[in-house]
Amino acid sequence: MICLDLHKTFKTTGGGLTLHLQTEVPKGSFVTLYGPSGAGKTSTLRMIAGLLKPDEGILLVEDVPWFDSSRKINLRVQKRQIGYVFQDYALFPNMTVRENLEYGCPEDSEISIDELLEFMELGQLASRKPQTLSGGQQQRVALARALAQQPKILLLDEPLAALDYKFRLKLQDYLFRIHRDFNFTTIMVSHDIGEISRLSDLVLVIEEGRVVRQGTPDEIFGNRQISGKFRFVGEVQGIEKHDIIYIVSVLVQNQLIKVVAQPSEMRGINMGDKVMIASKAFNPIIYKID
Repeated sequence: MICLDLHKTFKTTGGGLTLHLQTEVPKGSFVTLYGPSGAGKTSTLRMIAGLLKPDEGILLVEDVPWFDSSRKINLRVQKRQIGYVFQDYALFPNMTVRENLEYGCPEDSEISIDELLEFMELGQLASRKPQTLSGGQQQRVALARALAQQPKILLLDEPLAALDYKFRLKLQDYLFRIHRDFNFTTIMVSHDIGEISRLSDLVLVIEEGRVVRQGTPDEIFGNRQISGKFRFVGEVQGIEKHDIIYIVSVLVQNQLIKVVAQPSEMRGINMGDKVMIASKAFNPIIYKID
């Protein structure tokens, strides 16, 4: 269990933000921090990692204090057993793929670099420099380097945001495999509802520095009364009325999907809204995501 009760005040030219994050994260879970830009999601990751010092509070990881302002405990980054994957990868350009992994690997590591290269399908790229790799390949190297550190907690700051749809889906598969096979706690920042629904056990919705809602992806984004074999999240691009029905154009990733909707389904749905398309009794239905 990870227990957080952290306070931090940020002063900016536009005013400021008081972050008061109070929550618990079950060990071994995949948790996503979701919310508007500037709400405090990345700052939360940085405080967990030890890159940003809270003003006060406590951070317990499996009952071990990583930060406790009352006892003046603040473990250094190197002592926190975290793996951190940044949005811009942050690879060493002068090192090969193998050297990047070796740099992050402790001397007493039980993880073999060769096994890690094979697991991440990087064996044939081991002698290449990061600038010769595609975005998806660089992200796999960043993930592998984080794993080489044998973390208790894997922190992911919008790791797939810069990739196109095809690579995002593939990297999501890697993330799922990594989390399942290495059995550690993963905390990710993401704005992609489809990605969150696919990967997460728990979603923490953060607004203005506080957790305002938490639950499973279905509880946060979906309607628990609706079941089906498929669900897609997208944005409404067009609404056309035809007699007593509507034709709704929804952008799902990079594909435009047209859905036939009844007037009762269209109440409150407007252009630009986030919606979920689901199946019920073999018919696609559409509903707005709050």
